[in-house]
Amino acid sequence: MRCPFCGHLEDKVIDSRSGGVGDVIRRRRECEGCSKRFTTYERVEDVLPTVVKKDGRREPYDRQKLLRGLRIACNKRPVSTDQVESTADGIERMLQDAEGREVTSAELGERVMRRLRELDEVAYVRFASVYRSFRDLDEFLAELGKLVKAKGP
Repeated sequence: MRCPFCGHLEDKVIDSRSGGVGDVIRRRRECEGCSKRFTTYERVEDVLPTVVKKDGRREPYDRQKLLRGLRIACNKRPVSTDQVESTADGIERMLQDAEGREVTSAELGERVMRRLRELDEVAYVRFASVYRSFRDLDEFLAELGKLVKAKGP
């Protein structure tokens, strides 16, 4: 494993433990070149569906793209990195359990929004505002109204 600090290729594993629901192994490593420590995650590479974009293009599913979107939505919110990772893991499990080998970007976006709505309402609204690309304030307020109405008194 290449050290993220100095690029040295030799390291030693200091600690290993199961993460999430047992589908990830978290390893603490120490670089033998600079002695700095870093964490790696090991997971089974699953066959995930292809994402069909609105314009018909097909892209392989990209976990990093999903995580980037979740992190941006949850930025400066009381949501931990573990919660973001767990949310991504849950979405991936749903994708693996899906029947087909393809999923539309619209369906994927809706799944992300459902998860974010449960996790943090502000993160949900942030993600929805980009994902649904509201054209004006009225559309944005209508979405907020739905959120408030669903929450109830």
